[in-house]
Amino acid sequence: MDPTYIANLHTLLAQTVAPDTNVIKSATASLNQNYYKDPTCIPALYEILATSPEQNVRQLSAVELRKRISQGEGKLWSGVPEDVRRTIKTKVFENIMSEQASIVRHSMARVISSIANIELPLDTWPDLLPFLQQATSSPTATHREVGIFVLFSVLEAVIDALKEQTSSLFTIFSQLLVDPESTEVRVTTVRALGTLAQFIEADEKADIKKFQALLPGIIGVVSQSCASNNEDDARHGFDVIETLLILESPLLSKNIPDLVQFCLSVGANKSTDDEIRQMALNALNWTIKYKKSKIQSLNLAKPIMEVLLPIGSEADPEDNDEDSPSRLAFRAVDALATVLPPNQVFPPLHALVTGYMQSPDPGLRKSAMMAFGVTVEGCSEFIRPHMKSLWPLIDTGLSDPEPIVRKAACIAFACICEWLEEECAERHAVLLPVGMNVSCQTITKSDVATLFSQAIINLTEDPATQGPACTALDAYLEILELEIGNYLPMIMQRLTGLLATAPMNVKAIVTGAIGSAAHASKGNFTPYFEETMTRLRPFLSLTQDGEEMDLRGISTDAIGTIAEAVGKTAFTPYVPEIMKTAFEGVALGSARLKECSFLFFGVLAKVFGDDFGPYVPMVVPLLLESMKQNEGGTDELIEKLANENPDAFSTGATGAQLGNAMMSTDLAPGEAQVVDIDPTQAISVNSAIAIEKEIAADTMGVVFAATHNHFLPYLEPCTLELVEALQHYYEGIRKSAISSLFAFMQTFYELSGPEIWEPGARVTVPLHEKVRDLVQHTLAPILELWSSEDDKSVVSALCADLSETIAKIGPGLLDGHLEEICQNVKIILEGKSLCQQDPDAEEDEEPLEDQAEFDSVLISSTSDVVATLASVLGADFAQVFGTFLPLIAKNTAKNKSSTDRASAVGTIGEVITGMKNGITAFTQPILQITFAALSDEDSEVRSNAAFAAGVLIENSDADISADFQYMHILNALKPMFIVNDASTSPELHGRDNAAGAVSRMILKNSSALPLDQVLPVLYSALPLKNDYLENTPMYRGIFHLFRTNEAMMMNFVDVLVPAFGLVLAPDAGEQLTEEIRAELIQLIHHLKASVPGKVAPLAAVVPGL
Repeated sequence: MDPTYIANLHTLLAQTVAPDTNVIKSATASLNQNYYKDPTCIPALYEILATSPEQNVRQLSAVELRKRISQGEGKLWSGVPEDVRRTIKTKVFENIMSEQASIVRHSMARVISSIANIELPLDTWPDLLPFLQQATSSPTATHREVGIFVLFSVLEAVIDALKEQTSSLFTIFSQLLVDPESTEVRVTTVRALGTLAQFIEADEKADIKKFQALLPGIIGVVSQSCASNNEDDARHGFDVIETLLILESPLLSKNIPDLVQFCLSVGANKSTDDEIRQMALNALNWTIKYKKSKIQSLNLAKPIMEVLLPIGSEADPEDNDEDSPSRLAFRAVDALATVLPPNQVFPPLHALVTGYMQSPDPGLRKSAMMAFGVTVEGCSEFIRPHMKSLWPLIDTGLSDPEPIVRKAACIAFACICEWLEEECAERHAVLLPVGMNVSCQTITKSDVATLFSQAIINLTEDPATQGPACTALDAYLEILELEIGNYLPMIMQRLTGLLATAPMNVKAIVTGAIGSAAHASKGNFTPYFEETMTRLRPFLSLTQDGEEMDLRGISTDAIGTIAEAVGKTAFTPYVPEIMKTAFEGVALGSARLKECSFLFFGVLAKVFGDDFGPYVPMVVPLLLESMKQNEGGTDELIEKLANENPDAFSTGATGAQLGNAMMSTDLAPGEAQVVDIDPTQAISVNSAIAIEKEIAADTMGVVFAATHNHFLPYLEPCTLELVEALQHYYEGIRKSAISSLFAFMQTFYELSGPEIWEPGARVTVPLHEKVRDLVQHTLAPILELWSSEDDKSVVSALCADLSETIAKIGPGLLDGHLEEICQNVKIILEGKSLCQQDPDAEEDEEPLEDQAEFDSVLISSTSDVVATLASVLGADFAQVFGTFLPLIAKNTAKNKSSTDRASAVGTIGEVITGMKNGITAFTQPILQITFAALSDEDSEVRSNAAFAAGVLIENSDADISADFQYMHILNALKPMFIVNDASTSPELHGRDNAAGAVSRMILKNSSALPLDQVLPVLYSALPLKNDYLENTPMYRGIFHLFRTNEAMMMNFVDVLVPAFGLVLAPDAGEQLTEEIRAELIQLIHHLKASVPGKVAPLAAVVPGL
């Protein structure tokens, strides 16, 4: 080969690592133009790799040689004469064994793998496998290091060609995992096994068994890396573990206890570097999420939390975005609460929290509060009945002498506010600050709110607790609604003061709290409107990244909430200015600021409706532009990196090729890379942009629903973007896309001026042609997503949106899609949908009965679709209800959670109201379900059963009054009428539902009832206070009895008249339908003739009395 060509190439390569940027650019341009397009460069690069005395040049020649061999799917390599290729394939083994620099050896291994990728499938490199076997079994450690790294590299490149060698590979790996001399051999073997694992199929039992036999060795190698605090080796090991966790093949199933124990021991070891501890705790988090069935069946939640909570006692870094062992410990506790049945998580956690709160160690007390807070989301329904007994823990935390405990208690309280709103708003007097002179017997809900808010406000005055206290106050204000009026002056005085004095990061939290105060107080916020706008408007001009940009974004969002509170008229003068600053904020390019601006646009569209129309041509293109963003490295960023490091981009590769090039792992421990580029800058997913796109997608639906015809020019491009977003990797974007597409269907349907549809499987009122086209183009991809979606939250949201849209549009939406919808519903109710599958479950394992609360949410939202189908199809739903009934009924079993039982019985009741007399054929099986549910230990289940029994009696053509069935139902309903001031909300609702059920029995067959015994109990429930819908059967029953047995009803006039007055009062609201109100007034006029004195008090509410 021409020595001059090689010498010139060597010179240019050397220049690309020179310190002079101009020299680098010139050399790179010459290489790309004059060398790298010609196959001749391959043997020349190889010659330089084999002979250059300069390590940097050898390293760079190896990197470039690999790229040229792979270039164009091997076309450049194929252009090299066969004899030259054969020489390279022969000599490369000798050269790699003699190379002294490990970084160069690693790059040479990549060269071998790139050749293997081309040659092995063609069976034209018979010497490769013998070399690998010889090298990996060599008595010389460096030779074994070379051999295993080459094997690892080849596996990454061309695993299929080695599948037939799996058995011999396992033998090699089993020996190298316990290599007595070389850590590098052991670690690289783990990495190679991680690659091999990805190609073991779930039905390859023999290979699975062999791999499982090596798992203790894999964990042992990773453990050694952790013990020696070798961060790079540990990271490689945990990468492999996390890969094994997400694979469908059950490679880890038998070793989950060992893996959990290993992760916990590393995570808890304070002598181990924090970075490695965090890797271990991250791996534990993934283990909990991906191997939840094993964690559940082995009852590992308690021992896991016993280790995690002490880790949580450690100090946290100042930066809230920085990970630490303690924060990752709480993340793992959150994962346990989210994926496991709450009865496995909260009882042991409660015991730990109670004990830790008595500890003299403030770190442990802090950990107790934080752990309590993070479990609320996943265990909220389980916790709900016990909250009154749990409040003292929070109260103790809020008054703890140590700031870190008070801060944690504020965070825990904010979590409780989010998931247990009613319980927070109805705080018991034990929560009042010590020394408050308030009687527990006379305390009101607003008293508690006022005094508790004072306690939180006191914490906002302490710099040590200011931020978390403002967060807690923000969460509390969000749920108080009308009660906020009693202490709004105190709240606003403190919050507006903090806007002037608090640090920048606290100002952002305070601004959010002001927004929550406006949301809760609504029109009552008007007196504070002008001053608040004066204080917030300067924040809209902030431009610095970081805390300033966060404050600007939150201020934009809060002003939108304030606009919603004070209304269109009051906010109109501010619209031009605030919209201008919002557009300017979008132009700054901050994903966070754009997200807040989009939220603001959506809120303002809702407030102003069609009057927002002039802004639609400016807003919607921004939303479309956001949706079209590339979440990885931008072209501008890649160009910038190329200019700074041109040698890394010498091929001009982009996209995946660029990522592969930049993520090369041709490094030995402790050695520097020739090109120092952070690949995450250019190719990693930008989560901030993903969240921005989530908000943009959601805002599209909001703006169309608010502005109607103004949005129509953008309907098609927005629909296309949203349909494409259904395939996005981020579940938040998929949920927003689904929501907006359904909103598009509903809004477009409204704009078509539709006739009222009639229930039934046959479409008697066709959709407008354009509405039908939109439905066809959007519903089909949504249903396709439904069948393949693996995220429960996405499926739950989809079912909720689908149910709402079916109810609005009616049978026309179902036309051509009913069978697919029913099939998807059936699969979920059977527990067989993709998002319900556990890939690690053994074939012979019985499904676990207990479920996480998020599993219950999925079943509940799917059951809502069943109820809506019944409402829309009416009696025609009987054709498919027989399939759904047993699937719903199984969730009423005693071994199901009370949430599941209540949801199932409630669904049956809603189905009955939709099907009307079409339910007749199912009367007896539903009666059996309701009979059992009426005696359930849970009050909400009993309440729903009372409703179901009542509507079944009302709608079924079967005679339920026969065979003492009425008496059976009456006896079950009677205890539900006994309530008092301490009764829970489900018990109070239960009384109203029981009253509705008895009234329906009266309407159906009053002669089958002992009215003299029934009516005193029934009318003791008047006036109904919790479920006004039951007033309809209640008063219809009263009218019926006055018509058929007036003499008996006159005995109850003294009880009935006060109730009549309450429901007819001007401030009663919509307690009665117009039809019932009119008939009630007629009845009162009729009674005037016989008992004028008794109805006289009603003169104020009954016209002409």
